[in-house]
Amino acid sequence: MSDEKTPLTEEQIAAALVEVPGWRRDGDEITRSYGIRYHGGVAMIVHVADVERLIGHHADIDLRWGKVRFGITTHDAGYLLTAADFDLAQRIDVIAAAHQAEPIDG
Repeated sequence: MSDEKTPLTEEQIAAALVEVPGWRRDGDEITRSYGIRYHGGVAMIVHVADVERLIGHHADIDLRWGKVRFGITTHDAGYLLTAADFDLAQRIDVIAAAHQAEPIDG
């Protein structure tokens, strides 16, 4: 993969998805949900947001009672998938594990 913000080809997206097990493609974004108690979810989101600020890339985040959903796409690349999205997905997985969040479907 070349530039972090260059849209990926379908082949590159398929290969990148293998590197982030549990993440699903939903159109031009990748998504994943975690089960976590509400206040733990808030703490996890703050941790993710701090990392996002440092790397200059962010996810769309949906916090519900007992569940946090992340959706990632590159807004400044026309809402297409880039290497930056998959890098952020890997970072979110590490943060979620540190907060003892459980991956869930849906």
